[in-house]
Amino acid sequence: MRAEVTSEGGRLKTQVTSARIEPTLRTNRTLPQRRGDFSTLAGALDYAATGETGFNFYSSRGYLDSTLPYHRLRRLSVRAARQLAAFGLKRGDRVAIIAETNEDFLSVFFGCQYAGLVPCPMPFSVYLGGKDAYVERIARMMASARPAIALTPEELFSAVADAAERAGVKQVLTQPEFSKTDEDDGDLSPFTAEEAAYIQYSSGSTSEPKGVLITQRSITSNARAILQHGLDVNAHDRGFSWLPLYHDMGLVGFCIAPMMAQLSCDYLPTTAFARRPALWLRLMSDNQSTVTFSPSFGYQLASHRINGDAGTLNLSSLRVAGIGGDMVRHELLEEFATRMKVAGFKSSAFLPSYGMAESTLAITFAPLGRPVRVDMIEQLPFKHFGRAVPARRKTHRAGESVRSFVVCGKPLPDHEVVVVDALGRPLPDRRIGHIRVRGPSLMACYYGNEEATKAVMEAGGFMDTGDMGYLIDGEIVITGRAKDLILHNGRNIWPQDIEWTAEGIEPLRSGDVAAFAIEQANGEDRVIVLVQCRLSDEDEMEVLRRAVQASVVRAAGINCDIVLVPPRSLPFTSSGKLSRAQAKERYLRGEIGEIGRGEMQAIAQPRLASAN
Repeated sequence: MRAEVTSEGGRLKTQVTSARIEPTLRTNRTLPQRRGDFSTLAGALDYAATGETGFNFYSSRGYLDSTLPYHRLRRLSVRAARQLAAFGLKRGDRVAIIAETNEDFLSVFFGCQYAGLVPCPMPFSVYLGGKDAYVERIARMMASARPAIALTPEELFSAVADAAERAGVKQVLTQPEFSKTDEDDGDLSPFTAEEAAYIQYSSGSTSEPKGVLITQRSITSNARAILQHGLDVNAHDRGFSWLPLYHDMGLVGFCIAPMMAQLSCDYLPTTAFARRPALWLRLMSDNQSTVTFSPSFGYQLASHRINGDAGTLNLSSLRVAGIGGDMVRHELLEEFATRMKVAGFKSSAFLPSYGMAESTLAITFAPLGRPVRVDMIEQLPFKHFGRAVPARRKTHRAGESVRSFVVCGKPLPDHEVVVVDALGRPLPDRRIGHIRVRGPSLMACYYGNEEATKAVMEAGGFMDTGDMGYLIDGEIVITGRAKDLILHNGRNIWPQDIEWTAEGIEPLRSGDVAAFAIEQANGEDRVIVLVQCRLSDEDEMEVLRRAVQASVVRAAGINCDIVLVPPRSLPFTSSGKLSRAQAKERYLRGEIGEIGRGEMQAIAQPRLASAN
């Protein structure tokens, strides 16, 4: 039978239809589990294929649409490798693949591993800017990767073909066309342990996308550390993900890593989560999922949309509710835990982490089973002197001079995290500085971009993450992106302090505010705060503007320009993270501007619907 989750009177309801699809097993009956101890992706899939576990794809309606056991994935991947070989591609050639969450993408991605070709996953959804913006972004990625061939779902062929033409890519095929390609009967030569694995475009890639070249050594090192230390997986674990497979957290965390541990993993399309976030919780309850991950806002969206149905869920099996992809917001997690307590959710399941595509995925994890550790610090030393002085109070309210950050744990084994000053000198605990990392998971380079690679790779094998933070007893605390830091009259102002305070004003939501500075002719910085506004009454809009201005004064002690912009104006990365750099760029170009007075605005959809 097929279970389908529908909505009736605002409540989720499970119906049963006639088609019967059985999900892959939770645990292999006879195959001993190996937790990532492989030297290549092809070798890992060879082993997983001897068992009975695999991937399961759910529809936007909540029913099990299809399954992909690892033994079938290997068979399809070997076939795809032989089909790719028929195009006469050379070893190391790149293959651009539009990364839809389905077996077509996965079979080609792993097929490249068997064929000695480098897959380049690219965004599936058309961005909010429409086809032209999507074409431009894909074209820039292709120009960077210089693929020999591009594969795309049928519905995106026109856009991808346009992008390929701009980038000089000669061959573009739809997945159905590719599936009909005759197979080459020559011998396959999979990648070895010292060769490349894939090129990952980081979530912040925009006008100048940088392709992160990940080697077999990097991916196997990172996945092994995640499985054995970060998550400590066991043979009975089952993952669930709505994260896109063109993002590192989706691809590595919930595709490659589960395969390397022979675990079954269930998928909900990202766009389905954006429309119906509560479906994520319902399906995890039905499947008794044990591991999932999301940025903080994902937990907030889901808990708000569950309405009165939380008591019908059973989330007691969820032992890891990871948080990644953005700065961890403890207040959103506390809200989720409170709402989901009736469903058996344990707040100790929350697992803060820190990572980035340039380090394959993960860098640090908080200890498993530990309640989220929140570091409360005094605001004034933090702002003026870059010191994280423990607060005298352990709780705080709006308006108090206390700041809170979530502690994201220690680095994975064989990895190092240091915090340095502007001259590269190591800083002691509780001093805010630039975060550097080193370890076997680091990228080989930004593909084809030596200048960008040199800008982040430093002597001794350390990489500049671009993030700032401080250490506490070997655990890292992230305070923000260095490039986003606002310098105003000799003070450091973190934009998220402005944004999060403003988002507490009704009717604003998480993700409705972007703050940044622009340099004026006299050299002084002017702070701009963009606020997505759903109001149409001019008086109400003015009240909102004044409330935001007052909140900025409380949070940062500065005056700024409050710009009310239409809903869905602010840009987000593929991980759902606000892109202040893009927001600033679009504002300066006039693409984001003041909302028309008296103009009725449509209610915005959850941001992943447009952010991919």
